[in-house]
Amino acid sequence: MKVLVLNGSPKKKSDTFRLTDAFLKGLNKDGEHEVHVVNVIEKTIAPCRGCFGCWQKMDGHCVIEDDQNEILDLYRTSDLIIWSFPLYCYSMPSHLKAVLDRTIPLVKMRMQQLEDGTVRHEALADFSKIHTLVICGCGFPNWEGNFDAVKLMCNTCFCGPDMVCVPEAPLLNVPLAAIVADPLLAKFEKAGEEYAQKMTLSPETVAELERPMISAEEYIRNVNGG
Repeated sequence: MKVLVLNGSPKKKSDTFRLTDAFLKGLNKDGEHEVHVVNVIEKTIAPCRGCFGCWQKMDGHCVIEDDQNEILDLYRTSDLIIWSFPLYCYSMPSHLKAVLDRTIPLVKMRMQQLEDGTVRHEALADFSKIHTLVICGCGFPNWEGNFDAVKLMCNTCFCGPDMVCVPEAPLLNVPLAAIVADPLLAKFEKAGEEYAQKMTLSPETVAELERPMISAEEYIRNVNGG
């Protein structure tokens, strides 16, 4: 299986990527899969111009000559794409959003209406063979209201991907919090093993991964230096 990981964290010591890295250890426990990690912050990816030149060429590439075309080539040949990123203003970081915006070359101008009434562009790539997983961490101590916008965006863009949204992610890089962070990392590794077998995560597994590590009150007290 070919796995493309789009790491959207702008930091080398990323809280969220620790979760993704643990997941990958479980996923590729036997070393059978080809894993390609793209640190998006290190790439040159301009904003989409909205020129639709890609729909004139129809070759799956963008007319802007930068690193995005390499990502597009990896994207359409991958079996699993993992979008890994910290929550920024209730969405994904801007440099990763640029990658998403510039996946337009992978669809056609021609539209089709689905049975539920949704209208979409016809696919140029065979998305039916591509699995998508979203791993998103945030610095808030709870789930409610913080991930709603990004979940809606990802569900719409990726047609209902597996998605794990983790609160209190900064604890993953606090040495004194290892007593609660390490068990969560172990759960992510186990979840990677589950995904390798089933190509999906059970609702029970997702709920366990999204469970806050400590209470909201304790988390806020520590953040505020109390």
